Amino acid sequence: MPTANPTTDPERIVDVAVLGAGVVGISTAYALARRGRQVALIERGQGPALGASFANGAQLSYAYTDAMAAPALWKQLPGMLLGRDAAFRTRASADPHYWRWGLAFLRNATAHRLERNTLATLALALESRAAMAELLARHPIAFDHTAPGKLHVYYDAAALPKARAMIAAKHQFGVRQNVLTPAQAIAIEPALIAARDMAFVVHSPEEEVGDPFKFSSQLLHLLCAEYGVEPYFDVAVHGLHRTPEGWHLQAANGLHLRAKKIALCAGIDSHGLLRQLGIRSPLMAVKGYSFTAPCGAQAPAASITDTARKLVFCKLGNSIRVAGLADLNHWDSTPDPQRFAQLLAMAQASLPQAAEYAQVASPWAGLRPVTPHSSPVIARAQPGLVLNIGHGMLGWTLAMGSGERAARLVLHAP
Repeated sequence: MPTANPTTDPERIVDVAVLGAGVVGISTAYALARRGRQVALIERGQGPALGASFANGAQLSYAYTDAMAAPALWKQLPGMLLGRDAAFRTRASADPHYWRWGLAFLRNATAHRLERNTLATLALALESRAAMAELLARHPIAFDHTAPGKLHVYYDAAALPKARAMIAAKHQFGVRQNVLTPAQAIAIEPALIAARDMAFVVHSPEEEVGDPFKFSSQLLHLLCAEYGVEPYFDVAVHGLHRTPEGWHLQAANGLHLRAKKIALCAGIDSHGLLRQLGIRSPLMAVKGYSFTAPCGAQAPAASITDTARKLVFCKLGNSIRVAGLADLNHWDSTPDPQRFAQLLAMAQASLPQAAEYAQVASPWAGLRPVTPHSSPVIARAQPGLVLNIGHGMLGWTLAMGSGERAARLVLHAP
């Protein structure tokens, strides 16, 4: 796909510059271009969705939007800090941002805030599901999209009352979820026969899946061909300056671009850009891992979440995507071989025949931009600057709805 040349007309100014071409940025560009705005899509990578969007868990988790900070966190905290929790770890730092973010995160680890934050994200997720359906009705792009439902597997019976309470809270939004016995869950998804010692299962029958990289690539092609969006790849923005006409963007390679307004959708890279502008960032990098392998002898058709190991299994075409781990305050996306080996071992222990584990593709890691309350920040930060950041583990799920909200803010921003 050709990249536009920002130097051909230094006096030209576009309506909106969208910074970031992951699923959130591309969805925002679509929401703006569909409303008739002239959009430039700017990405530091060499193509779309090569960061946290590339090989994430692939689940469109519209019903399961539970916030990270929960009362159970207090018991897990010593293990996290000492590296004893296999799924969730944190790296201590002297950076004041780490401590500010961490304290704000812990303040959200109450039952009241867990429900409030979860339901706030749920409302956005349902908007996102509607926006995705509208997009596909208008433009039936292909990205291994199916709706196989999802099963959350619990191994601790003591978690049942809290699970039922959350189901009841979500029911007011029209969300369909049911508690199943292990036998009922196996009848729906036979692959769970390998999941030993199940206590109960929460079934979300309407949940969807899809490949976020394929989605982003297909939608970007559509945006360029039919909506006139101009993609600028391999452009690392290092300077943002407000001018009387709008914004002046400078890139590390010397390129310049002028825009009336900016939609910041750059994932974890938004942290550094906000600091340049003197805006305190709400983001923390939480590193996650995944692998993709051929389907095994007992590959699940439905999406599976192992709540004990914090793993997700998702069938994409003829492959299985397995994702998990959360390494807080890790800002380097290079995969750690030891952590990847842990992910592989945990997946084999959870569902030993779900995938052909001997044929696993190269390990992948991505940096999820997480807020203390686990909901994205979609807001005006300065005149002509709208933030669409902080989607955490749910960027793929929330992208379309977030794009719609951000576009409405951009259109009405001063």
